[in-house]
Amino acid sequence: MYQQNQLAELRVDRFVRERLTPALERAAVPVTVEAWEVPDEPVPFAQAVQGPFEPFAVGRPWGRPWGTVWFRVTGTVPAEWQAAPDEVELVVDLGFSAGQVGFQAEGLVWATDGTILKALEPLNNYVRLQAAPGESFELFVEAASNPDVGSDWSFRPTPVGRKSTAPTDSIYTLRRVDVVHRDREVWELIQDIFTVRTLAAELPATSPRRAALFAALEDAVTAVDPFDVGATAAAGREALAAVLASPAAATAHRVFAVGHAHIDSAWLWPVRETIRKCARTFSNVLDLMDQDPGFVFACSSAQQFAWMQRFYPELFERIRVRVAEGRFVPVGGMWVESDTNLPGSEAMARQFVEGKRFFLEEFGYEPREVWLPDSFGYSGALPQIAREAGMDHFLTQKISWNETNRFPHHTFEWEGIDGTRIFTHFPPVDTYNSILSGGELAHAEQNFADKGRANTSLVPFGFGDGGGGPTREMVAAAARTADLEGSPTVRIAAPSAFFAAARAEFDPAPVWAGELYLEFHRGTYTSQARTKQGNRRSEALLHEAELWAATAAVRTGAAYPAEELREAWRTVLLQQFHDILPGSSIGWVHDQAVENYAEVARSLEDVIGRSLAALAAEDEHESAAAAVANASPFAVDGIAPGGAGVPSRGADARVERDGDGFRLVNDRIAVTVDAEGLIPSIVEVATGRQAVPAGARANLLQLFRDTPTQWDAWDVDIEYRLSGEDLTRVESLDVAAETPEAVSLRLVRRFGASTVTQTLTLAAGSSALDIETHVDWHERQRMLKLGFPVDVHTASARSEIQFGHIERPTHTNTSWDVARFETSAHRWVHVSEPGFGVGIANDVSYGHDITRHSRDGGGTYSLVRQTLLRAPLFPDPEADQGEHTLRSSIVVGGADAAIEAGYRLNLPLRPAAAAVEPLVASSSPAVVVETVKLAEDGSGDVVVRLYEAHGSRAESTLAVGFPYQRIQRTDLLERETGAGTTTLALRPFELVTLRFVRG
Repeated sequence: MYQQNQLAELRVDRFVRERLTPALERAAVPVTVEAWEVPDEPVPFAQAVQGPFEPFAVGRPWGRPWGTVWFRVTGTVPAEWQAAPDEVELVVDLGFSAGQVGFQAEGLVWATDGTILKALEPLNNYVRLQAAPGESFELFVEAASNPDVGSDWSFRPTPVGRKSTAPTDSIYTLRRVDVVHRDREVWELIQDIFTVRTLAAELPATSPRRAALFAALEDAVTAVDPFDVGATAAAGREALAAVLASPAAATAHRVFAVGHAHIDSAWLWPVRETIRKCARTFSNVLDLMDQDPGFVFACSSAQQFAWMQRFYPELFERIRVRVAEGRFVPVGGMWVESDTNLPGSEAMARQFVEGKRFFLEEFGYEPREVWLPDSFGYSGALPQIAREAGMDHFLTQKISWNETNRFPHHTFEWEGIDGTRIFTHFPPVDTYNSILSGGELAHAEQNFADKGRANTSLVPFGFGDGGGGPTREMVAAAARTADLEGSPTVRIAAPSAFFAAARAEFDPAPVWAGELYLEFHRGTYTSQARTKQGNRRSEALLHEAELWAATAAVRTGAAYPAEELREAWRTVLLQQFHDILPGSSIGWVHDQAVENYAEVARSLEDVIGRSLAALAAEDEHESAAAAVANASPFAVDGIAPGGAGVPSRGADARVERDGDGFRLVNDRIAVTVDAEGLIPSIVEVATGRQAVPAGARANLLQLFRDTPTQWDAWDVDIEYRLSGEDLTRVESLDVAAETPEAVSLRLVRRFGASTVTQTLTLAAGSSALDIETHVDWHERQRMLKLGFPVDVHTASARSEIQFGHIERPTHTNTSWDVARFETSAHRWVHVSEPGFGVGIANDVSYGHDITRHSRDGGGTYSLVRQTLLRAPLFPDPEADQGEHTLRSSIVVGGADAAIEAGYRLNLPLRPAAAAVEPLVASSSPAVVVETVKLAEDGSGDVVVRLYEAHGSRAESTLAVGFPYQRIQRTDLLERETGAGTTTLALRPFELVTLRFVRG
């Protein structure tokens, strides 16, 4: 029987390929084609149709990489065709390959009045014509000649990732442009066979149902005359009708199929092409909705809707209508599907604020589902942030990519670092680009980890990554598997319907506490350092700009630059997309990101300058030339948090010769730097406690071979540890500065084709040694780390994440611990034992590894390493080449010292012309004021966001330096949730937003 089924499969497949597929078209006639190649970047429709079109023959090459060619197509539907309105189509082959949809040529079809009709893509290359037999038509096709940047995942370096380095020869050939009379009955037969054939292949070899399906397939092949397919297709369908009508078992797995197109907002294409991909995909979706009233499509990313509103207003208005119908469903509630490991606290909150605000303002609709199928791991702070933004559910797919450990659930409650939980689902289908094949549906059922307690899962279907979305074939597959024996039942629905059903059947659900760490793509914490530095600096400038602008508005009546700030935020939020900030896009994307960050910096520096100037002008006292402004939530050099004044420091710092090296000393710590520029000793003066283990040296740069098995820019493999080289040779070591306020050493190292210049600085009164590392980097497939051995015995390390920190094991007891060999942190990490600890802070380095090592004489010490730079070759062969400046700080003290050092490095003091009192200050160092701004609604109310930072219960009294009428506690969208107060009692890592109502 098994061999007979194999033969049946071969026979059916060949019959579809050689008989049915050619018979899909009853007739076809060519059309007239003219073309105009756009000289450079894409142009709008109104300009394109005025272009100098010239005759263009099918069979000619077209399109240089990243180019655009507009084709004008004119023709007449033959009068003799007896065609129904939905059977006449224009079919175009732009030169499509067998590669992935969305990774090659694509087209957008326009009517002469500027209305978008539909896209042309591989496996979806038709547009329905409104012309009846005997009528003529004229259409325009905006064809994008996007190159395939390695969708075969060969990871070969390629120059096409930048338009400036891409070749200029045409890369596609126009193969076909015809008017076609489609045979709907043949098409329906092909869909029937697809469903039966892919279901049969998944059933057990001895299953009676499998045998019945193959028998029906044989009957269908027999019933269809291969020489007159059109006339006998109905007979073939009749042969399959009985097996397709047999209902599913009552215990069948339930699938909620959600139409979807995971469009990466940038990746192997630039942002400008993503905008066009959205237009193409959304036009496909709208056309499908016109054909099928039951079709529902879910779309995340407010940014993509906003692009349609700006660049394709007619399309956007059609989307608005479908949103109102509940068929084009906004999900996610975020500005983009962002990375969640790397964005800072306020940035992660603003993803939801800006996303939800757009959906509420434009559609009057509030999504309740976080939708992040493809981000590279999920911060333990996310449950609380999402719930504070009014989200009830969370969906992702990516954890199914784990290299080592299988996640134990598909539906569960995810508990964040503060104890907040959010109902979460991982679709067991293990893809967010399903085509609803029998194999995928069977995998969803068989793979579902929560059998016995639950029986429902979600399947996102539609071509994604590069866009395209669902097709009519996928919708047909859903209809045939709605209630089909041997298959899960399939219902096309919105995500909200799935979550309601899943909650109802699985209460209480199991709980997973802590981060959702992805055991894969660990290199994304480091790749493309300039992009990461731009993000970190932009986040800091936004913090400062909002703080000083709010202070100036409250104190002086200065206008609050809400639109400037919103525009800057939206740029930064866009670039936190999960292939931009992680560094996994083509070079063109990262070049633009750096340019955008520079523009954000110019804008925000202007806001900060205007705000501080307004405060100085209002000051009645004589201006202080030595005054500085402190945007940190902690006092720095005697300057109050959120205030400005003249700094005061502790006892003087000094530098001393120590043999061939030096000692940097103040009243807090003494640091020994040896002749190789390494640090064998850091002593806490008050206790005499040594921070560096005997025989070890800190500030050790190490160079590693970095050749991951796959996914170059994405991955770091643990095998890198087998090839490390200590960079100890020093070219020069000198005193760089020697003042009572601070002393510095400068050292230079050269290795390979690269140069490192480090400046080590100890300031008066500081318990931290600051290290500035300037690297002129010209290595390839190498990784540079900076190591700090710390003489503490601990089983875990703390790493800052949004609104708190996470504690991760430093041992390797379990496979989960082993897999967590590279981790992300924001501004600091900290290792400690009772009574003593050391923190390592940074201003741009997200990647870390923290491990335990045996020390001479017994016990263990901790090794903290920052991952400074990588040099992958794909998708950007020039990744990270050139100059970089990275700042680190090693600070002796508790976690509070590390937290303060992290803020200080990222929010340095800046000149101010006058003293300024803070608007809001916390009495407890554990309760951190993260954000001070004016309300989003323009009311002038002051909004303060704060959190408990130590992971313990804390009380604080807020000192408020301005008049107000009352305090509201709000969610992230500044909607009142209860009464607020200046006397706070917070649980560990609790996030609080307070609105001080002034009017």
